[in-house]
Amino acid sequence: MSDQPSAVDPPTGVEPDLAHHGDAEASAGLIDLAVNVRRARPPAWLADPIAATLTDLARYPDPAPARAAVAARHRRHPNEVLLTAGAAEGFVLIAQALRGVRRPVVVHPQFTEPEAALRAAGHPVERVLLDAADSFRLDPSRVPADADLVMIGNPTNPTSVLHPARTVAALARPGRVLVVDEAFADTTIAPGHPGEPESLAERRDLPGLLVVRSLTKTWGLAGLRIGYLLGAPELLSRLAAVQPLWAVSTPALAA
Repeated sequence: MSDQPSAVDPPTGVEPDLAHHGDAEASAGLIDLAVNVRRARPPAWLADPIAATLTDLARYPDPAPARAAVAARHRRHPNEVLLTAGAAEGFVLIAQALRGVRRPVVVHPQFTEPEAALRAAGHPVERVLLDAADSFRLDPSRVPADADLVMIGNPTNPTSVLHPARTVAALARPGRVLVVDEAFADTTIAPGHPGEPESLAERRDLPGLLVVRSLTKTWGLAGLRIGYLLGAPELLSRLAAVQPLWAVSTPALAA
């Protein structure tokens, strides 16, 4: 692939296995922070309330309390939150609901599932490959101006690069959906910046912004499948329209 500043690379040649995950290689003594294998079980303070829901499975899940909690966490309105069965479902909803986009671009290195979901939905994906010699720093000018769907991770899996929020925000513009995968945002720290530095989760002023979050990475909940999307209500409504009913289980909502 070309590393010229203006290059946008369509997938060519021998393609990587987009379904390959690092946990397939993890073994005793190996810690892979890019996948959900670093915690044997969720902590008791989390596991116990989840287990308590098992006596209440006869009723359909009620997502309202969990949606309100997530909204409060990110200083948003509940209608700006869409709960999902993990971040992976969020990528599938985006790919399925936004079939009308003309030029989807994925910024790499990147978690493979966003591109895999786009391809499965028939999207002709283009890649912007950041340069290792430049420490994989993001240059917004490398993303084509007419790209109407852009997907990027921050911090990025597998490089662990944390792009400045202002740099990622520069990718937002009218007529474009900007998807920022922040599955690892709650693991980041920076001097003088408590919480989640460089996160866009609370930004409501950026047009077309969709932030993808996951609860499975930090808390050992890979088997429970729980995540959420943050964005404008009208955009989330398009995604919710293709989501199965009751996609998030009662135990997951308790988490």
